[in-house]
Amino acid sequence: MFTKQRIIDRLRETGFDAGEYWVVAGAAMVLHGVKESTGDIDLGCDSRMADRLQEAGCETRVLADGTRRIRYDSDIELFENWRAGAIEAVDSVPVVSLKGVIEMKRQLGREKDLRDIEQIQKYLMQRTVCVDSSSEL
Repeated sequence: MFTKQRIIDRLRETGFDAGEYWVVAGAAMVLHGVKESTGDIDLGCDSRMADRLQEAGCETRVLADGTRRIRYDSDIELFENWRAGAIEAVDSVPVVSLKGVIEMKRQLGREKDLRDIEQIQKYLMQRTVCVDSSSEL
């Protein structure tokens, strides 16, 4: 399982250019503090990075919309130009905003994605309550 620090360390090990990728899905939820760990690391990437990875021999599959899904290794999978919302830096790692994660998971619409959306919304509500409470002090 990948905790926040393990995700950060694993991404640094890859040597990926932070300007060409962004963390999405469950790993984004971990980096934002919504959940403790995830089973793998999904990334969005630009077309230049997708080209390089494909040329380097990474397993690549063209999806119905013409973008590519690239398996970097057993832990990391990249999706060409898959993004919604803003990109935020979390400990110097580019991560899709929680609003973006919600949008992306709504597009997928799987049962596990709907549960993740609910978890993100609860997390955001708790943060709002904590901020409101602390401003009254």
